[in-house]
Amino acid sequence: MSVDPNAATQSFPPRPPAHRAPGPARFLVPALVAAAVAVGLGVYGRTHDPAGTAFNLAGFSSTGAVKSWLASTAFFFALVQLVSAFMVYGKLPGPSWSATLHRWSGRVAFLVAVPVAVHCLYALGYQTYSTRVMWHSVLGCFFFGAFSAKMLLLRSERLPGWLLPFVGGLVFSVLTLLWLTSAFWFFRTFGVTT
Repeated sequence: MSVDPNAATQSFPPRPPAHRAPGPARFLVPALVAAAVAVGLGVYGRTHDPAGTAFNLAGFSSTGAVKSWLASTAFFFALVQLVSAFMVYGKLPGPSWSATLHRWSGRVAFLVAVPVAVHCLYALGYQTYSTRVMWHSVLGCFFFGAFSAKMLLLRSERLPGWLLPFVGGLVFSVLTLLWLTSAFWFFRTFGVTT
């Protein structure tokens, strides 16, 4: 029996699709966006003439108090997100809705953090007159850059299993340092006031 080399090969099983490793663009684009966001915020904060105040809410004694309470609220929801992340990854027991809790606590934390960032950038700018303030300025810019990278990585497929928890942990750690250099410092210096 001879085989025709020009005949269709439909009877042979098809080759399985090749699984390609993620290309460098999958990691490079979020890193570049993170750097652009962080540098852009820093440049704006440094070149913008601080206005002294951006907002105030009725019932609060100062914009510092508003900012500190909003930052504390964001930090609380970030703690909820940390615990729910451990539930989602199976490190802690949790309810079936822990993934929903994780997503919504992150959304609330971010939405509460945005007015704080707007106040910092618009009212205060990027400052370096003390070590605490300098670190707070650097970390604030870095936080929104890292957060941008995390949001872009969430939509990527076939990431290394350690990458998203690492970036999420980095975002949480930076938010913790931001809270310590702002709200915690404010409450220790001026007392827990509204």
